[in-house]
Amino acid sequence: MTQRAIAAGLMAGGTTIIRNPSTCNDSLAALSIAEKLGATVHKDQHEIRITGIMNIPRNRSAGVGRDRPLQNDCDRPLQVNCGESGLAMRMFAPIASLFNYPVTFTGEGSLQNRPVDMIGKGLEQLGVDFSSSNGLLPFTVKGPLKGGTIQIDASDSSQLLSGLLIALPNCSDDSDLFVENLNSVPYIDMTLQLLSTFGITIDHQDYKRFHIPGNQIFSPVDYTVEGDWSNAAFLLVAGVINGSLEVSGLNFASRQADMNILEVLQQTGAMMIISGSSVTLSSSTLKAFRFDATHSPDLFPPLAALAAYCEGTSIISGVYRLIHKESNRSVSIPEVLGKMGITCSVAGNEMYIQGGRVQGATVWSHLDHRIAMMAAILALGASGTVTITGAECVNKSYPDFFHDLKVAGVKTD
Repeated sequence: MTQRAIAAGLMAGGTTIIRNPSTCNDSLAALSIAEKLGATVHKDQHEIRITGIMNIPRNRSAGVGRDRPLQNDCDRPLQVNCGESGLAMRMFAPIASLFNYPVTFTGEGSLQNRPVDMIGKGLEQLGVDFSSSNGLLPFTVKGPLKGGTIQIDASDSSQLLSGLLIALPNCSDDSDLFVENLNSVPYIDMTLQLLSTFGITIDHQDYKRFHIPGNQIFSPVDYTVEGDWSNAAFLLVAGVINGSLEVSGLNFASRQADMNILEVLQQTGAMMIISGSSVTLSSSTLKAFRFDATHSPDLFPPLAALAAYCEGTSIISGVYRLIHKESNRSVSIPEVLGKMGITCSVAGNEMYIQGGRVQGATVWSHLDHRIAMMAAILALGASGTVTITGAECVNKSYPDFFHDLKVAGVKTD
């Protein structure tokens, strides 16, 4: 939500205030891209202030879509670095395509191995020049992006769709966006909800056709980022493995897909009490569960840790969503579980995890933030010490993860 708010703030005139922002590496990458694209940014520990590009003097910009596209003062491509953020890469590509000069996207770590052809196939339908390095980063876009009709396949990710929903309201013409195989509906709900906050109207028919009026104006807002259910899921599982633990600052009316962790915890018979914006959990005898994580694939790692402590075999569906993450999680999850004494296998689109006795071990994070956090949560009930190599990768999404575990009483070195 922080990254989405940064993107919308970039589009607005005046100053947007983002309170309670995430300070993880992915959010910092998004903030850097917004600055490179012309936003003025002031950041402290508790808030971000963004003055968007619609407020830039007229010799630099005359307003995207309403007079002429944003222009650069030099002929060289502008270069932006997405770090390891897949969301920043896919979301800002359509936004950068509003400009009439080339913008080159680079990245780091596992992001360099993620395919980008889907970005080019989508943007080229709307008049954007696109070139990549054999389907990988770096890639370059050059607009201006034009409104019109576009068809995309969202089976691998909904993030390009989010970027298009943010960018297309700036175009002069209306747009009709047809989407096939959307597997992350809650994430699109998050984008639409945020856009509404900034004054943008978009209609859709069952998430298969989006009608996006052009010439819309983003209004600067005072926006508070809600608690992150993706990160909270690891702490909630920690509580039922080795509680008691209270997790606060959660929004139980959230559109975030990973709030579904509560549904799974209920299936297991976990002891938890919900009050206000908090959940209090206690260690419990847990039953095996079955859950389709197609629309919430980031839940796979915390659910795998949970399944290891359940009696019986738990089944998680949606394995094909795991291939193009920071690691191929259909491989890294079973590997880490196996080293810690837990049987895990993949058959087709399902992952089977047999609960058992978790053992101490040395495991590799695969430089994947959620795999590192999964291993740490697994360690809470292990028979011996667990060493996680490459654990610093949690900075990608949750830099305070190990600090928060220490606050909860976990011994970490």
